[in-house]
Amino acid sequence: MAEIMTSLSIGQVAEQTGLSVHALRFYEREGLFVHPVRRGSGGHRAYSQDDVDWLTVCIILRASGMPLPMLRRYAELVREGSGNEEERLSLMREHYEHVATQIGRLTESLDLIRYKVGVYEDLLDQGGGVAHQCHEAVVE
Repeated sequence: MAEIMTSLSIGQVAEQTGLSVHALRFYEREGLFVHPVRRGSGGHRAYSQDDVDWLTVCIILRASGMPLPMLRRYAELVREGSGNEEERLSLMREHYEHVATQIGRLTESLDLIRYKVGVYEDLLDQGGGVAHQCHEAVVE
């Protein structure tokens, strides 16, 4: 059965992904697409659903803090095809550790914020409290 190739405009892809038209052009210039972006009549970019799916992966990796050079390298490896899975795994493990560290730091921050919210709620429940009752040092 023949595959039907979708053809999406840059505006449609921007709407679907939440990326700006400028960002889509930037991703293309930076070599972040797995396949070259096709051009339709008049030279306008014509994206496929595969392009949108790949962009979704890129968006998630960027949102997790993956640096552009690392994302570019990952795209290169995917573009090359099979045979480099070990390098892809290494790259993903490295980024996994980075994200896990970030989550740990954010969890510590959330714990402190949760504590402070409790302190202020308790003070307000007691009738507003006195300013000196609420010291700003981290306790416990």
